[in-house]
Amino acid sequence: MTGWRFSRITAILVLLSMAGGFGQFGAVSALGDVATHFGQHSRTVSLQAVVGLSGTTIGLGLAILRLASLGSLPLVAFADRRGRVGTLRVSIVAGLVVTAAAALSPSYWSFVAIFAMARPLLSASNILVQVVQAEVSSDATRVSRLAWIAAGAGGGIGLSAIAHSVLGGPHGFRIQFGLALIPALGAWWLLRQVREPQSTSTAEDMVSRLGRVPSAYRARLTALCVVAGIVGVITGPANSFAFVYGENVLHIPARTVAAVVTASGISGIGGLLLSRRLVRRYGRRLTVASGVTAAAVTSALAYSGGQHAFIAGYLIGVGAAGLLAPASSALIVESFPHATRATASGWTVVAGIAGAVLGLVIFGSISDHVVAAHVGQSYRWPALLTFLPLLPALALLCNVPEPQFERLD
Repeated sequence: MTGWRFSRITAILVLLSMAGGFGQFGAVSALGDVATHFGQHSRTVSLQAVVGLSGTTIGLGLAILRLASLGSLPLVAFADRRGRVGTLRVSIVAGLVVTAAAALSPSYWSFVAIFAMARPLLSASNILVQVVQAEVSSDATRVSRLAWIAAGAGGGIGLSAIAHSVLGGPHGFRIQFGLALIPALGAWWLLRQVREPQSTSTAEDMVSRLGRVPSAYRARLTALCVVAGIVGVITGPANSFAFVYGENVLHIPARTVAAVVTASGISGIGGLLLSRRLVRRYGRRLTVASGVTAAAVTSALAYSGGQHAFIAGYLIGVGAAGLLAPASSALIVESFPHATRATASGWTVVAGIAGAVLGLVIFGSISDHVVAAHVGQSYRWPALLTFLPLLPALALLCNVPEPQFERLD
């Protein structure tokens, strides 16, 4: 069990991951309230009749937020050249401060614009937290330490959901966004205690162009990017529409949703434990494939109709995310040398963003056009047609070499 013990730097990085999770998930947890506050309800049988904004409008706004994360690539590439810790400090603090500024949004699209400015900063900080943790961990402890980072992000998401339920009311989302200033102050202080990981690369290893990865690693990067794109297609709409669907369509009370999110911490921990066991026995690649497949199936279950299906799909889905997160992070980090590690991780994020945008557009469009007698049932086909068709492409993981060292995570 030594792999589960974490050092002082791991504790700091877990707190930073929690802060980033709180900031990034704020737009999702409060989306239903934001849509209701700024939208106009129609008389048609549609999502707009329930929420105030159409599925296409919500999906477009979420797609813009995802696309804004593309700005994280130059930030993480800069970190490969000028240092991880300094770049992490600026990105996470600035991202949380901009998130707090969203509390002043006068309209839905200004809300989208402000969060779009925060997205690349928080996405870059999420990547760098994982890279720093991976680089200060041994082969034997890397997956376990990355599991703690994933748990920290999940904790931040849970805090965001709890804040959303407690701060109910027409302007509660503004207070929720303003709370991001608290972790911003803590992050700046915490990162002053973290040293820059030592580089083992030589001058010849450094690449000359921003975002460039040496040709020897492009095939495996392409395969990992395809897998990241599939994850984006699934998790983009599955996560982004969760609160709108649960609270506004199925009419689950906000406190119940917050309780479900809090309880999902148990299934998330179960997923992390299972990830460690599967990695130890079967390797990174099979664990990643299992996690992606589980995420697709449980997301389809959550949107299949009814409160019980939503709760079950959400709880098991968090476990699937716990299964996927540490194994995929470890596989990405271990597949590239130090000099291009953050850049390669950035490209997988770009692929995930592209997949999420595609998924949001497909899911939102289908949800607007598939009309049933009961609106909640109209999400079954959007879920099935969005989450499942790309799973066969996971076979590309065979093109990624399994890291060769003793699996004693």
